[in-house]
Amino acid sequence: MTKLRISTIPDSRPVKLTIELPAEIHRDLLLYAELVSEKAGEAADAIPDTARLVPLMVGRFMETDRVFQKQRRGRKPASAAGTTGVSNEG
Repeated sequence: MTKLRISTIPDSRPVKLTIELPAEIHRDLLLYAELVSEKAGEAADAIPDTARLVPLMVGRFMETDRVFQKQRRGRKPASAAGTTGVSNEG
């Protein structure tokens, strides 16, 4: 059988997380959203939802963390190893 270039389809479903932020970080996140809106030339009432900024910020943080990227390249993803990272042991 011929080996396909794509062997599996990765799970790309979004995962919903609920977190609590310190008030100071929330204020800074709101300010960041406002600054993004101003830079884009949008109206003041068109400030983006901060929940849409968080995944972009976390993704960018991990993308630019050199130590994380080096460690990541040396490991198999949890889904490829057949685990979910969740223990069923009590």
